[in-house]
Amino acid sequence: MGLVVQKYGGSSLANADRILAVADRIRRAREAGNEVVVVVSAMGDTTDELIRLARSVSEDPNKRELDLLLSTGETVAATLVAMALEAMDCPVVSLTGAQLGIRTDRFYSRARIVDVQTDRVRAELSSGRCVIVTGFQGVTEEGDITTLGRGGSDTSAVALGCALGAPRCEIYTDVDGVYTADPESCRRQDSYQPSRMRRCSRWHRWGPG
Repeated sequence: MGLVVQKYGGSSLANADRILAVADRIRRAREAGNEVVVVVSAMGDTTDELIRLARSVSEDPNKRELDLLLSTGETVAATLVAMALEAMDCPVVSLTGAQLGIRTDRFYSRARIVDVQTDRVRAELSSGRCVIVTGFQGVTEEGDITTLGRGGSDTSAVALGCALGAPRCEIYTDVDGVYTADPESCRRQDSYQPSRMRRCSRWHRWGPG
């Protein structure tokens, strides 16, 4: 049917049961005749937990080292999804941002993507595999790991979809809309449903306001 890029957030991968459910959705997309590339976030609150751990040993963690630490969360999620798919007899390979070739500048914790190399992912797709990619991370020309900041996995998915010329980029979430504020921190938020996607697109390009 075509190439599809899917992205799954941390809450969708928070435990083994949810990882298996995601793997089954990926398997079904492939069995429907699609080439499937999947971008994953870290499981649950892993990123926040790693930040807390870093600050427990250093009041001001070195940003390069912190990016390397935080990137492990997505690597864990990607490999677990790949293992679940293998157990379902679905051909698959997991790739980090560096293995794939997501090149960024050197602004640690808020790096910008400067290039997305597609040779490796196209080769894996041609071999009949699903490709599971770590979101949120990239690599500099010097080989240092960087992270893209909050929401970085969405950025990874959109950038990869554009680089591959994918007609679809599906971002899966467990919430019922797009909120104007963190629902866990604020008592009242407005929620924008799919009919308001034009405004959401503007937010993605320029930020709220």
